[in-house]
Amino acid sequence: MFDILAITTPIFLIIGLGYLAVMLRLFSKEQVKGLGGFVINFALPALIFRALVQRPLDEIFNPVYLIAYGGGSALLFLGAWLFARQRGKPIGESSILALGLSTSNSGFIGYPIAVMVVGSSAAVALALSMVVENLLMIPAALAIAEAGRQQGASFLTALRKTMSRLARNPILIGISCGILVAFSGIKIPSPLFKAVDMLASASAPAALFVIGGTLYGLRIGGMLHDVSPVVLGKLVLHPLLILVMLWWLPPIDAALATAAVVLASAPMLSVYPILGQRYGHGESCTASLMLATLLSFVTISGLLWILEAYPAALS
Repeated sequence: MFDILAITTPIFLIIGLGYLAVMLRLFSKEQVKGLGGFVINFALPALIFRALVQRPLDEIFNPVYLIAYGGGSALLFLGAWLFARQRGKPIGESSILALGLSTSNSGFIGYPIAVMVVGSSAAVALALSMVVENLLMIPAALAIAEAGRQQGASFLTALRKTMSRLARNPILIGISCGILVAFSGIKIPSPLFKAVDMLASASAPAALFVIGGTLYGLRIGGMLHDVSPVVLGKLVLHPLLILVMLWWLPPIDAALATAAVVLASAPMLSVYPILGQRYGHGESCTASLMLATLLSFVTISGLLWILEAYPAALS
């Protein structure tokens, strides 16, 4: 168990450092937001690009991983959406609630933990998971929410608008460029690759610091009863479904499979409150993110202990 805590404790210490930095006014919220922009627009795309150009193309494109991660996430989204609708929630609110259960903070929390557990395979898993999240989960959820908010708007129209915005996403651009370079076999000049490598190396600590700074000032208030199902579904059901899918499908590399479960065990997207605010649910989404991040220290530590104690679960 001490080996597990040696992995998770440094992660949450850096998150705590970011929290303290804002609390003590060493960083402002705007400065943290700017650092988050650096991570999203430069460091994470560089990390993914570096991982993709360093590996053979057949190792990068893993259909079993995509089916397992995409299928498990989509099933959870559908189940949560139907459950919310049966309880009388509007279409848009149901979609945002389901998005919270089925998409992870892969880059800011999932990857830093996964890389400490499985090493370089974590970056490939991150790229594959972000393909699922950015091309399947987020577009579908926002298109449903948009169609529910705008009476008469079709799902396909909302989906086209969402995909148009995502086409300019730096992470997707990094994935596309990495695949193109890996496919073409172009050798990147050493000075350019060194710059990419330096940006990539900054991604994990900067991302964790941003999460901590973002959490300062968030409040759960009296919403514990409402947000608990979302939080528990995200931290428990999401990794469990991915684990079941990996067990059911043909086996893949154990390190890649472990990384998939670890990424799924992370809290929901850091922009979840922003997405929720757009549809009138910013406060509950903020409370969900706060509670999930706090509880994830326990749930992720427990998950790593289970995977270490029962390695056959992923074989």
